[in-house]
Amino acid sequence: MPSFQHRKAVDDAHELRVAQELTWRGWNVDPWGQGVLTEAVRSALRGTDSALRWTPDLIVAKRQQIALIDRKSRMTSRATSRHVVERAAVTAHLQLVAWTLLPFYYIFDNLDVLTPHDVLTAGRHGPYSSAGSGSPYYLIPASRSLAFDTTFGAQQSTGPSAAA
Repeated sequence: MPSFQHRKAVDDAHELRVAQELTWRGWNVDPWGQGVLTEAVRSALRGTDSALRWTPDLIVAKRQQIALIDRKSRMTSRATSRHVVERAAVTAHLQLVAWTLLPFYYIFDNLDVLTPHDVLTAGRHGPYSSAGSGSPYYLIPASRSLAFDTTFGAQQSTGPSAAA
């Protein structure tokens, strides 16, 4: 199993990529969630059942549109082409959508996009596993994903492919 430092580096790289992709599409991106908290607070939250444990990673805005983003690193099986999302996170995110009246998106490594509602309706309960966190989760066929460009718009002239 990769070390915490390796997993953190992969997570950080994915968050940076998501932020860049959104910025290239004209979105303003701000960090949010546990990433802005101290390690002591994050550690204390992990020991609770609070929905704050699943606060999204980013909040984004484009003109009058606002959305909440939770990036999902290493949460797609290459063998089965299914995404994985923890069930407790989906419950917390559905509550957050109801409370804030803002759209919420999961963004996976390949930039597939799902909403908590998509996960709830298209996902199947995954088998219990002692690997990883051991938490109950949903398995969602990657074919049910939304396209990143359809959800957030095409790249504008400031993106890297515009220079090519």
